[in-house]
Amino acid sequence: MLDRSAQLATRYLRTPEAARILGISPRTLEKYRCHGNGPTFRKLGGRVVYAIDDLQAWADQAACRSTSDPRYVEARAAGLGHR
Repeated sequence: MLDRSAQLATRYLRTPEAARILGISPRTLEKYRCHGNGPTFRKLGGRVVYAIDDLQAWADQAACRSTSDPRYVEARAAGLGHR
């Protein structure tokens, strides 16, 4: 069984790992954080970390069916990436 610190480590990711999961650069994720249009983050012990569930929720906000979907324009304006 994992101890408490190991459980926390698996639930939270630092910026490079979070960016990799989202398919964006760490610098882009840092810019989103500064502008306030990125995923929710936490500052723990001087380190910025992201909960995996928050990354998924943020990415889900960018889900669109086509470029004519009204959410597509909103997601682009908010900085949510589309691939």
